Amino acid sequence: MMIWLTGIMLVIAAAAGLLVVLSRDPKRQIFALCANGLVLSLLFFALQAPDVALSEIVVGAVVVPLLFLVALAAVAVARVRE
Repeated sequence: MMIWLTGIMLVIAAAAGLLVVLSRDPKRQIFALCANGLVLSLLFFALQAPDVALSEIVVGAVVVPLLFLVALAAVAVARVRE
């Protein structure tokens, strides 16, 4: 049963990563990156690595997308000022 769960989670993680790459809109890429971080954290929980999963939730699903959103907002403000 655990092998099936791991296999399914790996396929979902690959699909989430592909969604990040194939998105063209930067905002959608950021949200897809956040979803990818959540999927990876679920994969780490399934692989019985809760410490890595919690780190992935904090870094991959919260901090990095937040930094990208701030950078995207800064670029938009700079474009308006020009």
